[in-house]
Amino acid sequence: MAQIYISIGSNTRRDYHIRCAVKALKQQFGALQLSSVYESEAVGFVGAPFYNLVAAADTQLSVAQCISVFKQIEDDFGRDRSAAKFSGRTLDLDLLTYDDVICQQPVELPRAEITENAFVLWPLAELAPEVTHPLSGQSYAALWQQYPKQQKLWPVPFNWE
Repeated sequence: MAQIYISIGSNTRRDYHIRCAVKALKQQFGALQLSSVYESEAVGFVGAPFYNLVAAADTQLSVAQCISVFKQIEDDFGRDRSAAKFSGRTLDLDLLTYDDVICQQPVELPRAEITENAFVLWPLAELAPEVTHPLSGQSYAALWQQYPKQQKLWPVPFNWE
């Protein structure tokens, strides 16, 4: 079994799509551990604020199979694949890590967004503070404490029902 961390984000009907993503991920992977939900300004474009969180799961699926599952869930909830890279979206699911695998194909692991974006690093540091980043060897808590950028991000109460 591999332990995976998944970034979940939405800025379109955020509450609905976050709930749907978690439900769909539970159907695929079983029990999940979830960070708090965070609200952040859109990064890289002008748009509605996002809700973001990180989920942890155990899986026997390969990296490629996980990516396929995530794309199917995104598509099931109206993800527009023709939209610009930096644009609003119903649902964004990204595989952040797969155990300590380091690779470029079929996706980059660990995802560069872990250390680049507060909306990924803060929920990951909350969920897995002592887990170490496969490249730096530093814990996610330490990486968050050293995070140099000024991105606006705050935890929000979230109604899961």
